[in-house]
Amino acid sequence: QVQLVESGGGFVQPGGSLRLSCAASEFTLNYCIGWFRQATGKEREGVACISSYDGSTYYADSVKGRFTISKDNAKNMLYLQMNGLKPEDTAVYYCTTDPGRISSLGCYGPMLTPGSWGQGTQVTVSS
Repeated sequence: QVQLVESGGGFVQPGGSLRLSCAASEFTLNYCIGWFRQATGKEREGVACISSYDGSTYYADSVKGRFTISKDNAKNMLYLQMNGLKPEDTAVYYCTTDPGRISSLGCYGPMLTPGSWGQGTQVTVSS
């Protein structure tokens, strides 16, 4: 069973930075994987993903130029570097291998079925 464990969330002022981490089960990063977020009272939305085919990355328009997704296969770790944070980035952030959700961001290549979700990590951006 795939396990995903997020960490790195916290409280930050607007304009600040955070780096989220997701510890994944072995071999999970050989498949498409991504970050989603859910703000209170809103639907879960895609943030970024990495294609398993060639490592291409895809981002939601709202985070392009500010967030960077990366992975370290040797450490089984997925990362999300978030710079220039805004109050509207406040949400619970999840890493996921959910194929339906990841493909909606544009990622392609081998995917795990069924998909898995981590427990999430809270990011709060406020002055």
